[in-house]
Amino acid sequence: MTVAKPVAEFFKGQKVFITGASGLMGKVLIWKLLHSCPDIDTIYVLLRPKHGKPVETRLEEMMKTRIFNKFWNENPKLLKKVVAVTGDVGNTDLGLSPESKKKLIDEVTIIFHVAATLKLDANLKDAVNMNTEGTLRLLHLAVEMKNLVAFVHTSTAYCHCDVPIMEERVYAPPEDPYNVMNLVHWMDRDLLHDITDKVISPHPNTYTYSKRLAEKLVADFYPKLPVAIARPSIVIPSWQEPLPGWVDNLNGPVGIMIGAGKGVIRTMLCNAEYNAEVIPVDIAINGLLAIAWKTGTVRPAEKPKEIPVYNLTQSDMNPMTWGEVVERGKQLAHQYPFEMTLWYPGGNIRNSVLMHNIIVILFHWIPAYFIDFIMLIIGQKRFMVRVQQKIHDGLRVLQYFTMHQWKFRNTKLLELRETMSDSDKREFSLALEAVEPESYMIDCILGARHYCLKEDPNSIPKCRRNIKILYVVDRVATIMFYLFLAWLCIRSTELVLRFFDIQKPSSYAFRTTS
Repeated sequence: MTVAKPVAEFFKGQKVFITGASGLMGKVLIWKLLHSCPDIDTIYVLLRPKHGKPVETRLEEMMKTRIFNKFWNENPKLLKKVVAVTGDVGNTDLGLSPESKKKLIDEVTIIFHVAATLKLDANLKDAVNMNTEGTLRLLHLAVEMKNLVAFVHTSTAYCHCDVPIMEERVYAPPEDPYNVMNLVHWMDRDLLHDITDKVISPHPNTYTYSKRLAEKLVADFYPKLPVAIARPSIVIPSWQEPLPGWVDNLNGPVGIMIGAGKGVIRTMLCNAEYNAEVIPVDIAINGLLAIAWKTGTVRPAEKPKEIPVYNLTQSDMNPMTWGEVVERGKQLAHQYPFEMTLWYPGGNIRNSVLMHNIIVILFHWIPAYFIDFIMLIIGQKRFMVRVQQKIHDGLRVLQYFTMHQWKFRNTKLLELRETMSDSDKREFSLALEAVEPESYMIDCILGARHYCLKEDPNSIPKCRRNIKILYVVDRVATIMFYLFLAWLCIRSTELVLRFFDIQKPSSYAFRTTS
């Protein structure tokens, strides 16, 4: 099939509107547009004032992120194409002023809807307001846009978590999205919290539930709007761009990797045989751009009858199990250890809830309280129980995804890749099978170390020496622990035997007297 336009040419002169620009995916999306589509006209980003800072200040600070240094050094004029628009997806009319609304309606040609509350266990009212109703607000704005050629809605591969084999299509939600939005409007927040589990069932959290409802809303606007749905799986640090291993937050697998590497996380509820469905952020962004290109260049006669849906997932392209990820991660954590490691990183994954909970009590909570007790005695600020509570909450919401297996079809994604020119396949790579696991995981560890924790790469040799010391301490402590358990068993046995020895003479005397 002949390609209508190369991707970069498609974006030439376009005016793009991005929601969720301040997040991980949003920043990489802006970077990629500036880097690979420099002839783009304008990139409008929806931002809300935060901590007393106007959106212009927030944008300026965001553009000082390390990944944009190249533009500051080589072509700072490109950065002027990024324009902040005051607004909020969670507010009526997106919180836009009449002037901003008119400007967007008159000028915008492409929309990337990336904004969402990523807090998996968010209050249902907040999740629906941001993820579901926020999407509807943007759809209503898009209907008024005069020159719109593509609207890419970013969903999640897990929005239909009750479907074991996820096809690239929209599934009907258990309830009408409009009824759910009405419910969260009038119902008291506390009462809504009490019935949330029943409302969102079979979903494990409000995030996947609200995103599922949003998909139905988006589908309802097709083909009136040139919309398409992208479903990335768990988004992780970059593979190649903007920088290998780049990440700007401690959410999800990155936080777990750091917690395990610092010896704070000793156990995780996970089935080692299940596939780890993750996708590097740069490949996910390449997918969004390719989907926008495809949506905006498709011929009317070739336009599909149903809304296009693309699963941005590994599937069979480069499968890897959670067990393989953990084992490689443990090995690399010893080669590239973190600073301020509290204990030797030797935790394991378990699929037994009982064993997991026992380990959590013994090696998460008891040490946390002990450390805080020591801090209290020496007059220092306590922190470990608070840290452990955050870890506990994070593991609790993630364990649903590590204890279940899904099959994701990505036929449309592969077909999309094949329609791209050779140059576009290189520039906007969707080659998940080309990601080499070990080198990529090294980049992830070093990226988390450098970009999130701000740790000096030169400290690695010293940290390796510390790890060796912690290994000895860990072995000694383990031996002492098992010796203590053995002593308890022996002591308990002695007490039981002594009890029966005490009882025997009385019983014998009674029988003799008789």
